This record gives sequence, structure tokens and C-alpha cells, in this order.
Amino acid sequence: METELERPLYLASASPRRIELVRQLGLHVQVCPADVDESAEGNPGKRVLELARRKALHVARQHQRGLVLGADTLVSIGRRVLGKPRDEEQAFEMLRALCGHWHRVYTGVCLADCQDGRVACAVESAMVHMLHLSDEEIFSYIRSGEPMDKAGAYGIQGLGGSIVDCIRGDYYAVMGLPLAKTRQLLGLMGVSVL
Repeated sequence: METELERPLYLASASPRRIELVRQLGLHVQVCPADVDESAEGNPGKRVLELARRKALHVARQHQRGLVLGADTLVSIGRRVLGKPRDEEQAFEMLRALCGHWHRVYTGVCLADCQDGRVACAVESAMVHMLHLSDEEIFSYIRSGEPMDKAGAYGIQGLGGSIVDCIRGDYYAVMGLPLAKTRQLLGLMGVSVL
């Protein structure tokens, strides 16, 4: 059952998995995707925090009251940072780099209060090990369409879950919205979900 808050909760994302995860917390959310510049500097943790903050504040400026939840996810393998692939060729390159190796997934979360401009932000990460795949298996996964809108070119909650054999850390951070951190941030903004 979704709870209607005293003030609206906006999600600065059209991601179906983030919408579902907010609903998993029992909250009703209004979807307001943020169209922002997604370039950022620094290490992956800093980048996802900056992008989550940028998204939340962009949507907060459009509303008089309520809270805005922004989030962003990046994948890092060694010093290489992977966002969403721009095409199938780049998706193949990303998956080929990840196959048989550990990588880290970072998700930044930010809540912004539309009325007073307060923000509360956090980052969560997890280590993920992907199975070794043949080129044909990678191409087959790409043909499913799933990799094209996901950081690192895979989605743990879909078919991509079958190519991951181990996770160390927050599963929901890999999905794109760490629930424990999000609940804590909501608490800082006066919203209890328990």
C-alpha cells in the first residue's frame, strides 16, 4: 500500500526500477524527470552525488512545496567510469570489459525540500562480479534491449541478473536506489516510512 505524504514527493527520474523501489518503501511518488547536464568531474562517488543533487534541485525549483528525490548510478572498473552506453557498440565494449571481473557500482541519492532548499545527500556502493561471457552471449544480451539505458550496460533486476554471480554490498544500490540510505535521508527530512 502506498502512503500519501503531507507534502508531495517527486522523483527526478523516469526510471521504472526507481519508481518501483520508491513504491517498495510504501510511498506515493510523482514522476518528474530532470533534464540536466549529466557531465561531472571527480571520482565516481563524487560524480553520482553531484548528479543526484543537480537532478533533485532542478525539479525542486519547479515546485512550491514537497520533496524531490534525485538519484544517479555509475559503474567503475579500475579507473574507467561507465555510464549508459550511447549505442550497441559501446554496450559491447562495456560488457566485454566487465566480463569475468569485479567492478564497483555507485549510486548517489539526494532529497531536496522545494520550500526551504534544504538538501540531504548520500552515496552507496557495491562490488559486483560478472560471469565470463562469450561474444555471442554478449551480443544476445544486447539484442534484448536491456543494456541500453543502464549504467555499465546491464540491469541486475532483469536478464542481467543471470550474468552476475556475486555482489558484496547493497543490492539496491546496484539497482539504482539504495533503500536503506533513501529511508535514512527521508527521516532527516521528517518522513518516516516505518
